[in-house]
This record gives sequence, structure tokens and C-alpha cells, in this order.
Amino acid sequence: MRNLKNGFSANKKIFFLALFFVTISAATFAQSASGFGIKAGLNYNANGDYFESIGSNAKHPDRNVGYHFGLFGKIGNQIYFKPELIYTRTKSDYDSDTFNMQKLDAPMLVGIKVLGPVSVFAGPAFQYILDTEFDGISINDVENDFTVGFNFGIGLNLKKIGVDLRYERGFSKNEATFVGSIGSGVPSRIDTRPDQLILGLSLIL
Repeated sequence: MRNLKNGFSANKKIFFLALFFVTISAATFAQSASGFGIKAGLNYNANGDYFESIGSNAKHPDRNVGYHFGLFGKIGNQIYFKPELIYTRTKSDYDSDTFNMQKLDAPMLVGIKVLGPVSVFAGPAFQYILDTEFDGISINDVENDFTVGFNFGIGLNLKKIGVDLRYERGFSKNEATFVGSIGSGVPSRIDTRPDQLILGLSLIL
């Protein structure tokens, strides 16, 4: 059973690496077709509920500010395909405790211009968790390193500069289990699923 689980995890990683390859390939093609560039911005994030122990009441997170940066490609004009490869760091507060997460995101967005330089877009967002930490404790036991969420938003493009505001939500719970305090032996659980507003600034090279 353990070998099956490890094999499934390896397959997810291989799939995500393949997805990276597709993203970079699309972005390279976009360099000659429509555009290729860099982007960065801020994330206003909250993850899911935190349970300090079995049977305890859920603690709801307070939102906090994180950041992201990465690459994107854009294929098309009136209707376009925009793959991205983004490093993201988020933070959520639970009373006096803080949950930090680092991940790679690969949104696959389809957009349409609706009024002049204004466009709307939506699409799946593939996520690979790199590292998680709760109140200084590194968390290794995350249910799924690889998850899928959904992005939708609105963008404004002025020649080579673009600004977009989007909402991201994970499709399903993805819990991490860990010992809440050193020596306590009591397991705690936290839902790592993202729920965030993302403000990004992009530049076509």
C-alpha cells in the first residue's frame, strides 16, 4: 500500500513537471505569436480551518498579505490563452499563530477582451506545494502536494504593461497533519486550500 501511495505521488510530480514543460513551451511560442513576459504582485490570502486537536472547534483564519512572481505567455488577441508559471508565498493568521506556505502555481487561463483594453479571464490553476510551516514548525505530512483550483478575474492591458485582479479558490480540502507543540503528542490539522485575492502587475518583454 505504501509503494502504491509513493507511486501515485511520483506520478503526480511527473505530471506537474510535464505541465511546467507545456507552460514554458507555450510561453516560448507566445514570444513570436503574441507575447512573453514577467509578472509579480501581492496576494491577500487565507487558507482553510485549523483544528488544534481531535474534536476541537475550528479556528478560522485571518487574511494576510503574501507575494508572487513568475513568467507568463500570451497567445491570441481578442480571445487569448495565457499560461503562467508562478512562485507564490502566502501567510494566514490563526489567533497568535501563523501558517506560511510556499508553492508553484501554473494557471492556464482563457480570456476575452470585453471593452477596449479591459478583458475578463478564467481557468484552472495547478498547484504544487513546496513547503509549509505553522508557528515555526515545518509540516511535511500534507495530504496532497499537487492540487487543482480555479482562477477568474479582470485585467487591464496598456501596450506592454498589464494589471489584473483575480480570485483563486482550491476545489477540495487538502489537510496537513502535524504535532501542534513540541512534546505534546497531540495531532493538529490545517486545511492548506487557498482562498485569495491576487493583484498582479505584468510586463511583456
